[in-house]
Amino acid sequence: MRPDPQDEACNMFQSRFVELTNACFLAAAPSLMVACLLVDSSLGQTTDYDKAPIRYSQTESRDPVAKLIQQIESGETALDWDSKHGWLPALLKELSIPASSQLLVFSKTSLQIGHISPTNPRAIYFNDNVYIGVVPHAEQIEIAAVDPQLGAVFYTLAAKNQNDQGETSRLLRDNTNCLVCHGTRKTQNVPGFLVRSVFPDSTGQPRFELGTTTTDVSTDFLDRFGGWYITGTHGQMRHRGNLIVDADATNFDRNALNERGANQVKLPARIQKAKYVTDSSDIVAMMVLEHQSQMHNAITKASYSFRETMAYQRTMNRVLDRDKDYISASTERRISSAADNVVKHLLYVGEFQLQSPLEGTSSFSEDFQSNRVEDSRTRSLRDFDLANRLFRFPCSYLIYSKSFDALPPAMLKLIYDRLNSVLSGQQQDGFEHLSAADRKAIQEILRETKPGFKDLSDATLPPSS
Repeated sequence: MRPDPQDEACNMFQSRFVELTNACFLAAAPSLMVACLLVDSSLGQTTDYDKAPIRYSQTESRDPVAKLIQQIESGETALDWDSKHGWLPALLKELSIPASSQLLVFSKTSLQIGHISPTNPRAIYFNDNVYIGVVPHAEQIEIAAVDPQLGAVFYTLAAKNQNDQGETSRLLRDNTNCLVCHGTRKTQNVPGFLVRSVFPDSTGQPRFELGTTTTDVSTDFLDRFGGWYITGTHGQMRHRGNLIVDADATNFDRNALNERGANQVKLPARIQKAKYVTDSSDIVAMMVLEHQSQMHNAITKASYSFRETMAYQRTMNRVLDRDKDYISASTERRISSAADNVVKHLLYVGEFQLQSPLEGTSSFSEDFQSNRVEDSRTRSLRDFDLANRLFRFPCSYLIYSKSFDALPPAMLKLIYDRLNSVLSGQQQDGFEHLSAADRKAIQEILRETKPGFKDLSDATLPPSS
């Protein structure tokens, strides 16, 4: 199997980073690790994020982590140091992230790969808007948050020891290194999120020649979770989770390999569970993460596309001496395409249909549903199905997010118009997975719980002045 060419820059970065960081650790010079990052950051794709109208690096973020930094600097909030887990418990508390969201990834697919291994996996914690990555014994905690205008914004916090517990002002924004992998086609060409499934060897290093998969709701179950520990039951279905591929293997039986990692309800004994705040890596949380990551990207893509396209239209109108309100067919097509992309992600188009029921091993399902928005019949878009598909009502709960609400009014109009067209049954093509009952239920829920869904019919493409 040939490696996916879309992963080439990120894979090159990670492979070279392994070599360089190994040298850094042998030399016992942590400062060299920063140099390694700077040397290899050039491997990422060239972007226009820092140009008008986005100005990614220059624009102040208003995401939850940025607000926490302001509260810390003003003295309004202080993070409490925990003797066992450092800053993590305080971060989870301040950012309202449930410990049950913990997911453990042992593949070397992040910046702190020198510390990650099958015996020392990286822990991911998340809610609707914030993601935290922690590797035991690593120098820093990695945090990503969603800003309504910028999309994914990345931060690091020095994982200080107890003697340095007052240095929480070291929570810093990172505008460069993370975008090497989090600003490519795999994140829909915006600063965003991705979940990867790989074939890791005994050290956690991905065997890129065997291929990698960026996973979402449409990914075949058999191709998911490679490089991740997964706890939970899933019946006859099989996945890549919990597995290590022999370094010298050139041919292997994937079905037999996947059988070894199936239906594991406990983390393996090789992990020192005391390093982590809980003892699970819940399969339900993992599948929510897969959906949520690309849903965020689709919303950000719509925001970027609209602002960039309208800025270009304004420029062309001036250059060609057109009426300032002129909207070209190409502008309409690009904006329309971005709106369609959001609707497809909202309605789980192409979702893999489960062949067996799922059951997690933590309180994640209950914790996730504690934030449910209900209609008068107590139905919510956060209600799980877990027998035939992930959610009972296939419309993303991120329609309630601040990022969605912050989309330009004309973009929201297009999205709502398309949603209404699909849910009313006027548009069937591409949405055959939605039964008449699904469409009716989703439409009823949104009419009661989503302000603007029914009423935003007066928005139009804004003048290009």
